Amino acid sequence: MQTALITGVAGQDGSYLADLLLEKGYTVYGMYVASTRMNSSQVCLAFDNIKHLHGNKQFIPVSGNLMDLRSVEIVIEQAKPDEIYNLAAQSHVKRSETEPEVTRNTNAYGVDRILYAARKIVPNAKFYQASTSEMFGNAKAPQDENTPFAPVSPYGEAKLFAHQLVKDNREKGFFTVGGILFNHESERRGMSFVTRKITYGLAGIKLGFENHLSLGNLDAKRDWGHSKDYVRAMWLMLQNKTPIDYVISTGETHSVREFIEAAAQVLDINIEWKGAGVEEIGMWNNKPIIKIDQSFYRTREINVLCGNSAKAQNELGWKPEIGFKKLAEMMTKNDLSLRNKQGY
Repeated sequence: MQTALITGVAGQDGSYLADLLLEKGYTVYGMYVASTRMNSSQVCLAFDNIKHLHGNKQFIPVSGNLMDLRSVEIVIEQAKPDEIYNLAAQSHVKRSETEPEVTRNTNAYGVDRILYAARKIVPNAKFYQASTSEMFGNAKAPQDENTPFAPVSPYGEAKLFAHQLVKDNREKGFFTVGGILFNHESERRGMSFVTRKITYGLAGIKLGFENHLSLGNLDAKRDWGHSKDYVRAMWLMLQNKTPIDYVISTGETHSVREFIEAAAQVLDINIEWKGAGVEEIGMWNNKPIIKIDQSFYRTREINVLCGNSAKAQNELGWKPEIGFKKLAEMMTKNDLSLRNKQGY
């Protein structure tokens, strides 16, 4: 029986990956950051994304923190994993602009700590690092494994530092890979991310709980897939005989405005756009329901991200199964149901 350690297990990717590995018969250790308010016997119940794993004997939650080497060593000593999936991160790009040191300490130096501990304790373990399309910055699209990196945010810079660590360790003979994943979303996405803000906010507007939704740059274009598809790619990378980095993407690009329209269509909300730039508004039933808030703009915007995942599709046999419209539909229906239950 294989044993895996997932850091950041309570996030969307971590929780979907835990589901996948448990289905495959793994014993899964899921690392989370503890709180003094948390009951250690009911950890899963403290996180929405892993509540369903409470009581699963093959799932073992473990407290740890990538900012502390000894903490990481204790977790790895306990788990003795065959596979390590490092998904823990300060994952919000905008936040990295105001908290660059926290971002570097977690996303860059934290990876150094976990690789150091893994080499010492489980040198034969396979290691997956959650790299990101943000490392490409404004490189010409579509981006693939040969596209030069040019990050434009502290988040992207820290991830690139970690990606290089993965390559350095691989050259020393360790099985380490970086999955260069483009944007992927889901019903388990955090509320501070734009796609979830859109689906949760529009559901609230439809139900009369809110008047409008404030967003940033509507013209930014991203390559959006579903997290379930992307965690499957993570697993496939560690089943390879040879450690290789891969771009994981859908190959389609859509703007934030298009995501709004796709989600609105599910709710029978017909948006009429008026104005331009920061003065643009989205109208429904003669009321402004979409407004622009410049505080949500990045200091340096990435205009277009679109990945070419041909290598992964050819060599891993991976392909995305959930398309853009289906993704927006799944998230929107989920949030409509959620807000109905919440009653607000």
